[in-house]
Amino acid sequence: MASSDAKPKSISRAKKWSEEIENLYRFQQAGYRDEIEYKQVKQVSVVDRWPETGYVKKLQRRDNTFYYYNKQRECDDKEVHKVKIYAY
Repeated sequence: MASSDAKPKSISRAKKWSEEIENLYRFQQAGYRDEIEYKQVKQVSVVDRWPETGYVKKLQRRDNTFYYYNKQRECDDKEVHKVKIYAY
């Protein structure tokens, strides 16, 4: 687990869809790098997820509005290359 003030050491782009890429896509749509940054900024310990799929269900943006996501995949193949993968 990364420390509370973790900064990414490197970045790469997603090449193909996976469940990890799906969740990163949802965090990045809401304005965060990933789950680590979301938990750090919002001071939460658990992220709301769909029990059936494990995908992120709801995220609070920095301006305190909410994004709600479906149970199914939302990151289309044409969007996959836009997802950034951060390494710590």
